[in-house]
Amino acid sequence: MQRDLTKGPITKTMLLFAFPMILGNLFQQLYNVTDTLIVGKFLGADALAAVGSSYTLMTFLTSILLGLCMGSGAVFSIRFGERNQEKLKNSIFVSFILIGAAAVVLNIAVFCLLDPILHLLQVPGEIYSLMREYLWMIFWGITATFLYNYFASLLRAVGNSLVPLLFLVVSALLNIVLDLYFVLIAGWGVEGAAFATVFAQFVSGIGSAVYTLWKVPQFRPGRKHCRMRKGVVREILSLSFLTSLQQSVMNLGILMVQGLVNSFGTVVMAAFAAAVKIDSFAYMPVQDFGNAFSTFIAQNYGAGEKERIRKGIKNAVIASVVFCLVISAGVWIFARPLMLIFIQPQETEILRVGMEYLRIEGAFYWGIGCLFLLYGLYRAIKKPGMSVVLTVISLGTRVALAYLLSSVESIGTLGIWWSVPIGWMLADLTGFLYWKKLNRKK
Repeated sequence: MQRDLTKGPITKTMLLFAFPMILGNLFQQLYNVTDTLIVGKFLGADALAAVGSSYTLMTFLTSILLGLCMGSGAVFSIRFGERNQEKLKNSIFVSFILIGAAAVVLNIAVFCLLDPILHLLQVPGEIYSLMREYLWMIFWGITATFLYNYFASLLRAVGNSLVPLLFLVVSALLNIVLDLYFVLIAGWGVEGAAFATVFAQFVSGIGSAVYTLWKVPQFRPGRKHCRMRKGVVREILSLSFLTSLQQSVMNLGILMVQGLVNSFGTVVMAAFAAAVKIDSFAYMPVQDFGNAFSTFIAQNYGAGEKERIRKGIKNAVIASVVFCLVISAGVWIFARPLMLIFIQPQETEILRVGMEYLRIEGAFYWGIGCLFLLYGLYRAIKKPGMSVVLTVISLGTRVALAYLLSSVESIGTLGIWWSVPIGWMLADLTGFLYWKKLNRKK
């Protein structure tokens, strides 16, 4: 089902489009959370630290492909808004070739560089082999990640956020069943958890590709569309590369923080691994709302609906901030019960560190909510370079302050936690000031 975002009530239209994306990402998060939960409960703290810490590296690597797909999705949305079917089909062909090639190169690179990466991350010796075993298996799913995110971006770009959700529901439930089997019954350990995730990813990736090409014939490029036209290549590369750079810089900063966290030992690693999963679930809806908002802006940008864009920005900010304040209150109050989902009650030090992280981060979710809207806005109006700037400000501040403050003995890990909201707020301020500058020029 396609949804034209250039018509209808603004807030209701955005929310109805965003809801399946939010629900879908909840199921997508179940991939790694299921691994973390089952491994933490049944294989112990070392296995939890290994699998949980792998999440940051996996996110960084897949963010390259995700960014390329999101950038192409902005192009698809603009073409849809322009009602230009011929250019849309050519853009689909060009972007698939370019992003597919990037996926192959990335897959080869991670297998060749796995050990140097693990050494760079300062992985403790007691969990090195477990983390390597898990990652070696999980990296076989990079092709599946490309397929799902590419076709999901294409469908969402033209207003269909329901079908990607359905494939994620099936694959997430399959992942849970296979996790339980391979870890508890087959006894494959962390490798079994990784295999379950990869298998489920291929179900969603291949399934979404087959559905799109079979059920939506208007997305199938004909022979005349299968050409690498310079103008289209340039446009795809510009938006996709800069969006991928923005996503990669964001996750590279998080990866650098993960290396710093690892230097504090297994207790802090395990606490951080569990707390980050809770964190991701907490602000994930506003991340998806930001992506839905980007599609809304891109379609209206292509259709020339300037007044609708202005109203959409105002309504989106209000909705995002209100949601974030409610979630912040919930995370603050229920920090301990949330940590107990992943950690055994007797692991008191891990619980203490994780609760400390959640209560600091959780108080400032409105900052990351506004930042996701800014990312989506600048991507949709063909200024992805500004999204990169905002990411560099946010993550640069985070990394610099984390290393600086944590080196002070009296501050320690508190410095790592406080660096995050400070980075969010500086990036928000920059993004809003730049938008005001653009409006004054126009």
